[in-house]
Amino acid sequence: MGNIVAIVGRPNVGKSTLFNRLIERREAIVDNVSGVTRDRLYGHCEWNGRTFSVIDTGGYVKDSDDIFEKEIARQVVIAIEEADVIIFMVDVLAGLTDLDSSVADLLRKSEKPVFVTANKVDIHERILDAYEFYNLGLGEIYSISAINGSGTGDLLDEIVKVLPEDKNAEEEELPRITIVGRPNVGKSSLTNVLVGEERNIVTDIAGTTRDAINTRYIKFGFDFMLVDTAGVRKKSKVNQDLEFYSVMRAIRAIENSDVCLLMIDASVGFEAQDQNILNLIRKNKKGIVILVNKWDLIDKTTNTLKEYQKSIMEKIAPFNDIPILFISALTKQRVHKVIETAMAVYENRTQRIPTARLNEVMLQAIEDYNPPSVKGKYIKIKYVTQLPTPTPVFAFFANLPQYIKEPYKRYLENKLRENFNFTGVPIVLVFRNK
Repeated sequence: MGNIVAIVGRPNVGKSTLFNRLIERREAIVDNVSGVTRDRLYGHCEWNGRTFSVIDTGGYVKDSDDIFEKEIARQVVIAIEEADVIIFMVDVLAGLTDLDSSVADLLRKSEKPVFVTANKVDIHERILDAYEFYNLGLGEIYSISAINGSGTGDLLDEIVKVLPEDKNAEEEELPRITIVGRPNVGKSSLTNVLVGEERNIVTDIAGTTRDAINTRYIKFGFDFMLVDTAGVRKKSKVNQDLEFYSVMRAIRAIENSDVCLLMIDASVGFEAQDQNILNLIRKNKKGIVILVNKWDLIDKTTNTLKEYQKSIMEKIAPFNDIPILFISALTKQRVHKVIETAMAVYENRTQRIPTARLNEVMLQAIEDYNPPSVKGKYIKIKYVTQLPTPTPVFAFFANLPQYIKEPYKRYLENKLRENFNFTGVPIVLVFRNK
């Protein structure tokens, strides 16, 4: 789990078209969590039994005249660092450009597998035109047409052959709790307090930790892996590549965790980038706890905490059933509560609800408020069961599942949350034909 394939290349070579083609099979599944914004830059691809993440770097470069070589080069460097496999896309109609050559220079130095993919080979004659790209010195050229899909199967066959094997080490069995968040919110400081030793050197100069650091935590009756992703380095210019970098970093960390502690800086508040990370956590159906750090620095009036909590709740609606803790890694305020809450969310996420109890509660809720009829047809939900999935998924069996609308689905989700403890856990409802 957690393999990343990045699509790089200069603008307008068809990166997004290929990206959409690769993730289309999963798109419907990935997006059925209510309230998730569709993220065009990140998705899952499944091929020959392997699932991996695909990242389209194209969405991160401003598509205008101010695209400089260095902007694209920056993204390529980040992709080389973070991805397991790189698809380097070129355009057979435009031929080999200087910008392609400079991207190739960066890729040649990397240790990562690179697949040079010549796009827009829609007719047979253009295969010969693609031979020009052998001059890049990056090995085999894969001729494809992202628009109609020809050649993409062969490309994927080769990609899955070189993906690193899934690691099933002993530590995989332990719950994995990951601290995520934007740079400089205090992730390393929290890790240090929890682990009780200076594992990570905490400085204001970003760039101290590069990779996620795993620490086994055995204290106070808890036993889990604590993953610190503090390695998001501060860029001199905070522009889109910073966002791209933190998204790349967050994706890998989130996918490999059970519960994510999303840390924000109390003095800055809950911003768009925090929302993006939250959406990634929801989309991957991981447990969530929001930590408001540096609470010791906030001037407090009577209602400060309540008002702050309310403003976060409004921003994360409709999925509000998330614990929010106000902490200070520096003064160790409420730090022990972080572990208790994270483990409680882990328990909520792994619980199984007996089918008899589930039906007793949910069929009553359905009787109290039936699904609205559509075009004169009455919808009857007969039975509900929890599927044997790693995260909570509930199947409702109905005569006309296709007519059950979003507001009613939310009603059912709220009833599940009222009766069973799913705090901090995204749950998925599926509707099937009885």
